[in-house]
Amino acid sequence: MESRLHDELKDQLIETNEEFRRMAEEHHAYEDRLNHLASCAFLTEEEQVEEVRLKKLKLHLKDQMEEMILQHVGASQ
Repeated sequence: MESRLHDELKDQLIETNEEFRRMAEEHHAYEDRLNHLASCAFLTEEEQVEEVRLKKLKLHLKDQMEEMILQHVGASQ
């Protein structure tokens, strides 16, 4: 799928689909926390575990969002 079209569909779903919007916000919160952890010179063991957990959660959300985008494309065709 073309990147621009993909971004437009994502924006449309954020505006019109509460579940998708919630997932996008959660994905963004994970990204913010991961950026904070990445800026640290040293991570504690707990922070390292949190980093791995957040990466998995973020990826899972991204997969769910991509599936919703594909379903939206399929439904509109």
